[in-house]
Order: sequence, then structure tokens, then C-alpha cells
Amino acid sequence: MAEADTRNLSDAHTQRPSLKGRKAIVTGGTTGIGRAIAVLLAAEGAKVFVCGRTPAHLDDALARIREVGEGDGVAVDLSDDEGIARFFAAGEAYLGGLDIAVINAAIPAGALADSGKAETRYEIAVDFTSYLATTQAAVERMNAGSDVILIGSMSAVSKGPGASIYVAAKSGIEGFAPSLRKELAEKDIKVGLIEPGFTGADFQYPEFAPEKQRELITQDKMLRAEDIAAAAHFMLTQPRRCAVSLMRVETRLEHP
Repeated sequence: MAEADTRNLSDAHTQRPSLKGRKAIVTGGTTGIGRAIAVLLAAEGAKVFVCGRTPAHLDDALARIREVGEGDGVAVDLSDDEGIARFFAAGEAYLGGLDIAVINAAIPAGALADSGKAETRYEIAVDFTSYLATTQAAVERMNAGSDVILIGSMSAVSKGPGASIYVAAKSGIEGFAPSLRKELAEKDIKVGLIEPGFTGADFQYPEFAPEKQRELITQDKMLRAEDIAAAAHFMLTQPRRCAVSLMRVETRLEHP
């Protein structure tokens, strides 16, 4: 018979709120980082509602989410007001409320000088405008005790060439997050920003094919999407007095 643990551990741990029963949306929750976060939240007992642009990806993500928990979603493009309204109407009907919003949907965007005007406007609409619009729609539905997590990018820090549109969008999110956090603090709505480094996902195709991604992950030169999900879980399971406002998750070793 196992011996009972009689140690006083009151000062060895802080409060870790459960995610069980919480109601979460994840934009871009059908692939990559968003999918990994949605699966982890569902596994921890949250009810999740996701969106993505591709029906096949949505079906695949929902199959996995439902293996570990409870979830639903819709295929939608968040680049315009109609898509955002449809996502939140369907999400609200399914969830019956909202207290976690993971704002993650994004697409690759290249150099401004190499992009057409229509392409540039669409990339900005998805990677920046929709971030603010979906956050606004989420906050309008939230009460005290809620959480917003924005998924940014280390591109806002490195500011490398060849992706100036994407860098501009993620730099905007980096500035938006702390300002919004201060605006919502008194309402007990927490805002956190996670900036992932080089992370394996279909986002990296075709430059980094699946087999190359697996190789880099094994070499500790690329992160798994699940690593970012673990960061989101940590951010969401802190006591209300504690706001983990910024997490930067990088590879231990630099990729080529």
C-alpha cells in the first residue's frame, strides 16, 4: 500500500485554474499552431470552436479534436466582415458563450516590392486587419475572467528581408497586444501575446517539406506546433492576478 504524502506543499505551487468547461474559439484552428492549441484545449476539457479556409483541413482537425474532447467549427475566410460575422454567429450558437479567444489565423506574406496590389491588400486583411476585427468581436462577447491570446511571430523581432508585409503585420500585433492588455485589465479580461520562432507547419511549404521539417525538429532547429500549444496552456492556467503578457518561444539551435 502506497504511503500517504503528508508534506506541506502550500508554498511549492501556485493556483492552477482548470480549463475544464471553458468555451474557446481558435481562428486558424485547422492546421499548424492553431490546430495544436485547439486539440490541447479540448483535451483539457474546454469546448472549442475553430475555423479555417479549407473544408478538408477543417474535417481533419475536427476528427482529431473529437478524439480527445468536444469541438466544432466552420470553413470561412476571415478577410472580410461577412466571414468574421459568420464565424462568430456559428461559434456563439455552438458554445453558448465565450471566455477564451485564440487569435491565430494568418497566411504567408512576402516582400512588398514583389507583391501585387490585390495580393498585398488580401495579406494585410488576413494577417493584420482580421486580427483586430476578430479580437474586437471576441471581446464584445466576453465577461470578467476571460482570456485573449494573440499568436504573433518572432518575425516582429528579427525583421528579416523577403517578408516585409508579414513583418509589418506581426509588428503591428506586437504593438497592439500591450495596449489592449491595459485597456481590458480592469474588466478582468487578460491579453497575452505568444511569438513563435521557426515552427513546423504547412505554413512552411514548399520551402520546408514534411520530411525536412521532421529532420529539423529532430535536430532541435525547428519547433513543433505542440510546443506553442504548451505555451498557450501555461498562459491560460495562471491565477487571475497573474498576466503572462508576452512569451517568445524559440528553437534552442538556429536553423540554416
